[in-house]
Amino acid sequence: MTDFRTLDDAGPLQGKRVLLRVDLNVPMEGGRVTDATRIERIVPTIQEIADAGGRVILLAHFGRPKGKPDPKESLKPILSTLSEKLGRPVAFGEDCVGEAAASAVAALKDGDVLLLENTRYHAGEEKNDPDFAKALAANGDIYVNEAFSAAHRAHASTEGLARLLPAYAGRLMQAELDALTKGLEAPARPVIAIVGGAKVSTKIDLLENLVAKVDMLVIGGGMANTFLHAQGKDVGKSLCEKDLAETAKRILAAAKEKNCTIILPVDALIAREFKANAENETVPVDAVPSDAMILDVGASSIATIDGAIEEARTLVWNGPLGAFELTPFDTGTVAVAQHAARRTKAGQLVSVAGGGDTVAALNHAGVGEDFSYVSTAGGAFLEWLEGKELPGVEALRAQG
Repeated sequence: MTDFRTLDDAGPLQGKRVLLRVDLNVPMEGGRVTDATRIERIVPTIQEIADAGGRVILLAHFGRPKGKPDPKESLKPILSTLSEKLGRPVAFGEDCVGEAAASAVAALKDGDVLLLENTRYHAGEEKNDPDFAKALAANGDIYVNEAFSAAHRAHASTEGLARLLPAYAGRLMQAELDALTKGLEAPARPVIAIVGGAKVSTKIDLLENLVAKVDMLVIGGGMANTFLHAQGKDVGKSLCEKDLAETAKRILAAAKEKNCTIILPVDALIAREFKANAENETVPVDAVPSDAMILDVGASSIATIDGAIEEARTLVWNGPLGAFELTPFDTGTVAVAQHAARRTKAGQLVSVAGGGDTVAALNHAGVGEDFSYVSTAGGAFLEWLEGKELPGVEALRAQG
């Protein structure tokens, strides 16, 4: 990335105290990590810094302790999994600032790794308090941000600290920024976006930004029903935000003005019950019975979307096309995801996807590893798609 300073620009790390902001907000059950994906993703950057003789000091938040210590929100239970994935011991500091942090940092030798306690144990973290940021900075020589998932928050450890020390993007952050640039900032065209999920109300900003940036926009999931309703179609008992009909019409008009082709379902897989393997049938979207629900796109819609992907050189995806958690209403999402994956593997498509349901849907389709990049960042990924500046990213750019 030319816009952001990365580890390549940091110079020799030997003997340097490297404050590395990571995302360790991992799912836990009974004091054990149940999904170590986020830990595994930060391992290469930690190893690179440690192997270069840097003294790695990990900063992270966990849960919502509301600005004061809470044993239930401690990072300490993560230590064993972190050490196991790294293949080296990790020391622990009982606080992220003050004497406890300073003495833990002072004990480090070149190549050592230290995890400091939850930054959100201090109210100054979420307030981006300058004094708290300075207290964090006192323990480091340089700052590396590896937590894109927290980059949409202007907190002391994500934004304030980057203004006080030489600041760089870690390898995971660098990969995310590269992927996002290829997705929308400087994409190969034509660009197609797929936006699904339940509600238009949560994705108005996203849709309004995308119609100005992409060539084709597929709208699926429950939110497509609101657009069909706005076009005068009866969607029966389907999930539908009828009060947003005018918003849908405004987005359709904006797309027309920007020469963005909107692709809505032309047929639908319907059922009378919201449950797996409910009795179902495929009907045109203008023939949905009043007692039925649209739960997935139909075969003709899948063919239309696949055809649009054939034309595209870049795909950005956020949200499933149907109720993918229930068979057979996962058919549309799975078929389109597998088609996009085939095009990606053949070198014909750059595919970038993100958002909680999206990651789960792609993994369900068996193609989570086959897209060009799948972001686990959730809120930060969505805000980037919406065209919003991310404070944690801007703080790195400002030093470029």
